[in-house]
Amino acid sequence: MTDLYLQLILALALVIGVIFVLGALLKKNQSKDGLMKVLGYQSLGPKKGVAAVKIGNNVLILGVTPTDLKLFKTMTDAEAEQFSKKGIEKETTITGEISDKLKRLRALKDTLR
Repeated sequence: MTDLYLQLILALALVIGVIFVLGALLKKNQSKDGLMKVLGYQSLGPKKGVAAVKIGNNVLILGVTPTDLKLFKTMTDAEAEQFSKKGIEKETTITGEISDKLKRLRALKDTLR
């Protein structure tokens, strides 16, 4: 009787082991580059936001809610790259302006002492 239980446990362990090995192999062989790639998501509240999704050579800007999905804009890779660069340039300019103002404030503070 105990031999029967031992055989049952070993057979079950073997089947579970085979399932794990096959699962690991299949997961390893899956392509990392799928059809879609989420480039970014900005939350605008609970379960609401704006997402940038790349599909093929196009970048889609989508509005996402629990009940709806709206397409705001479609761009090619080149347009999205230019848009991104303009944002970085603008951010760099703003950061530079803030840095200059901080320097002036520190100089003014030092002259008041």
